[in-house]
Amino acid sequence: MGRLVSTIFVTLDGVHQAPGGPQEDTSGGFDQGGWSFPLADDDSGRYITEIFARASGFLLGRRTYDIFAAYWPKVTDPAHPIAGRLNALPKYVVSATLQAPAWAGTTVVSGDLAKEVTALKERTDGELQIHGSGALVRSLLDLRLVDTLHLLTFPVVLGAGRRLFTPGTLPTRFTHRRGHVTGSGISLQTYDLAGSPEYGTYDLPEES
Repeated sequence: MGRLVSTIFVTLDGVHQAPGGPQEDTSGGFDQGGWSFPLADDDSGRYITEIFARASGFLLGRRTYDIFAAYWPKVTDPAHPIAGRLNALPKYVVSATLQAPAWAGTTVVSGDLAKEVTALKERTDGELQIHGSGALVRSLLDLRLVDTLHLLTFPVVLGAGRRLFTPGTLPTRFTHRRGHVTGSGISLQTYDLAGSPEYGTYDLPEES
């Protein structure tokens, strides 16, 4: 059985919308797209390349799929560390409306999310990766189907845009696996899903 692995860029205030460019996603009037670009460095680039190298397939939300499908098929070098993987490996897009995807190797997932994704994990040998797709990631975390979360936190606050974790998100505990901070200040952290939070109290010392 494969592992479901999410990789997502967020700001310090949790925004994941349009990290890659001004026109990437302007929904909701968002006008701060491209916030990750000035901070990208060689270290974060290597980190992303290493993640893509482990992929056996990709699961994407419709918005992220459309962004990827408009760009990556045009990068035709099979040796490209990202395009080569995205263009060659199976892609699954969660959508209730997409009927005839033009990107080769794409399958539409439109049924019961928990059932469909569980089946995809069962027939994947290795990592089934989610990139971006914040709303989908939240849903799959709530369903306890995500195994690992790669969270890249950029040292910028936007004050607007869609956030990864919103009110109503199912309380979830993670185990930190590894991480470091790049020269430009990007925090690269890897967490494994560990179930529900545990709770306790800091007891004050009794007065004598």
